[in-house]
Amino acid sequence: MSKNTLKTTRKFGTFLGVYTPSVLTILGLIMYLRFGWVVGNVGLGWTMVIVILASSITFITGLSASAIATNIQVGVGGEYFLVSRSLGMETGGAIGIPLYFCRTLSVTFYSFGLAEAILIFWPTDWGATPSFALQGLTAVLIILVTLLSGKSAAITLKAQIPIMILVGLSILALAGGVLTNDTHAPLMNASYATTDSGGFWYVFAVFFPAVTGFTAGIGMSGDLKKPGKSIPRGTLGAVLTGAVIYLIIPILFAITGLLTIDQLTDEEFGLKTWTSVALFGGLIVIPAVWGAILSSTFGSILGGPRVLQALSMDGLAPKFLSKLSKTGQPTKATWISGAIALLAVALGSLNTIAQLVSILFLTLYVTINFSAALEGLVAEPSYRPKIKVPWYVSILGALGAIGVMFLINPWACLIALIIVASLYIWLRSKSLEQQWGDVSVGFWIKVARYALLQLKERSIYSRNWRPLMLIFVKNIENHLSLIKLGELLGQHHGILTLAHLISSDKTITDAERRIIETEMRMKIAHHGFQAFIEVHSVADFHDGFVKISKGHGLAGLRTNTVMFDWSHDKEGQIKELKAIEALRKIDKNVILLNSKSGLTQRGKMIDIWWRGQQNNGDLMLMCAYLLKLNRQWENAQLRILSVIKNEEHKIRLRKGIMKLLPKARIKASVHVFVHEGIFKDVLHENSRESDIVFMGLPQVNEGDEFQVAKNLDVLCNGLKVTVFVQNNSMSHSLPILLKVHD
Repeated sequence: MSKNTLKTTRKFGTFLGVYTPSVLTILGLIMYLRFGWVVGNVGLGWTMVIVILASSITFITGLSASAIATNIQVGVGGEYFLVSRSLGMETGGAIGIPLYFCRTLSVTFYSFGLAEAILIFWPTDWGATPSFALQGLTAVLIILVTLLSGKSAAITLKAQIPIMILVGLSILALAGGVLTNDTHAPLMNASYATTDSGGFWYVFAVFFPAVTGFTAGIGMSGDLKKPGKSIPRGTLGAVLTGAVIYLIIPILFAITGLLTIDQLTDEEFGLKTWTSVALFGGLIVIPAVWGAILSSTFGSILGGPRVLQALSMDGLAPKFLSKLSKTGQPTKATWISGAIALLAVALGSLNTIAQLVSILFLTLYVTINFSAALEGLVAEPSYRPKIKVPWYVSILGALGAIGVMFLINPWACLIALIIVASLYIWLRSKSLEQQWGDVSVGFWIKVARYALLQLKERSIYSRNWRPLMLIFVKNIENHLSLIKLGELLGQHHGILTLAHLISSDKTITDAERRIIETEMRMKIAHHGFQAFIEVHSVADFHDGFVKISKGHGLAGLRTNTVMFDWSHDKEGQIKELKAIEALRKIDKNVILLNSKSGLTQRGKMIDIWWRGQQNNGDLMLMCAYLLKLNRQWENAQLRILSVIKNEEHKIRLRKGIMKLLPKARIKASVHVFVHEGIFKDVLHENSRESDIVFMGLPQVNEGDEFQVAKNLDVLCNGLKVTVFVQNNSMSHSLPILLKVHD
């Protein structure tokens, strides 16, 4: 961070940095140009409903933002910073990018309003004000504001004090003008005379940007001395101040006898609703209007570039946009924001921009409220906000914002949500690395805790069985077929953990372990695999199998299946067979892979050699079924093959298997061979071209390891991929038990 950044950030207090810009943005454009129009179209009663509904949404959102702000060290970026540090970079970026455009469009919105306020002096003998004059003056104002805002934030914020005094005097002048002249019973009836057939929600959409100004102070988060203290006080104070004033002004417009219903509902009458009623006419009102709207415009042009700066600092926007000028302003981000605001002039009138800004701000409010609700629900030990908001209150605010979005414009609501979701998916695909924790981790821990507690109270029956696999690998590249097989067996149905064993008498450090784990994650991601990663230091590779497998897993999700590759040397094979026998004694299923040509991408033939011993057929059938659940293998033909020594048992064995297959709801062809010779010959003759061959792995008595290893090698030779299976925990666990013996 540069010296300039250190000098200029965290500079302002609550009143000047948060409350003043927020209040002036609230008590600005809409109050002067459209409040009379709102009352004239919907009447006093519905105007009060609009004010209370809009203020309630913003107040709840202010509470949610305050809760988050009092729990973290707030930096530059305002609402984007709060959301990204709560829900993560992807969600923060998904809302931060629309937030930036929302702030930038607000520059256009307020510039339109200021131009409209200035053009009340358009000479009447020149005719009606042409549209090019309004858009041209708006463009000029955007250029001037952009140029001035790049100089100094301090000058802009300090200039707001006299503007606030003028605004206060203009409200008093309006009240004085109403009360010193004729009044009548409040105007209660809704006319919807100039709402373009949009009705109540059209009026609400035009009014709603009036209350969105409370976020102006949050947008200056990086320039506050104590943001955790200033944001809650300044924001909530501004919302309450605006709500009280907005409940008073409609009453004044509803009872004054100085304005007709036609004048109130006339959009072009705009500011004249104030100047025609207030004491001293426009002498106080017009300077106050210009100052308030100008202040709001400066607030937007200061806030937008700071969001872009924060996005740049987090790597979500080009790095050059985070560079600051000598005065501490993100100048380049400001120029770009001004250019976008200038292009938005082509969108048309004030009301059109108002609806667009409303939808974008509401999208932001949904996310802020959801962030606070999730923080409250997860309740991580680190979440200790000074302002505590019940999660259901924040959820109510989020639902209210979604509801208002839909009622304002269903299509705009849908498009806004699609944009945010698309941005999230896109950012998620970028595999962004963030340097902070977020609530999503805590959320999934809470979900996992709940799930594990539920499993604790329940027994796992045959219909619930799924592979919880531990795969031992020395390196990724040499075990791709093994990992691919584990992925195919466990995809969407089980849990796959890769255990990388380092043969060493010295325990590796946590730093070394993290480096290896990171490298492994990158490698498996490159190959398209999904798995948990573990790194262990063991004195002996094969003894490590047993020690790690014995206690592996958590509560109701303990590992039930261990997988590894069949060694190519006799010493390694003998050690593996001893390890397998030890795994059998602790009830771990074993899957042993021997791959000569590598596991094919799309299989056409799966063979299961059933020999009717030790119940290994249960697990082989389940593996074959799980394999066929994958799209690449769904069309593969499944064959169950067996060998007997006499013709008498052939028909009985085949009928027994065929009768049980429908009960298991597994489709397979059954082939029984009569052969009195060596099993290897039948195996190779029938399965030489098969893509994968499953065979049972027998129990091994001590001292027989060398001969068993030799026999297994003989069986593997000549086959593409052989999978030896030993079922040590699935007895009576499948709905089918193929206990048909030779």
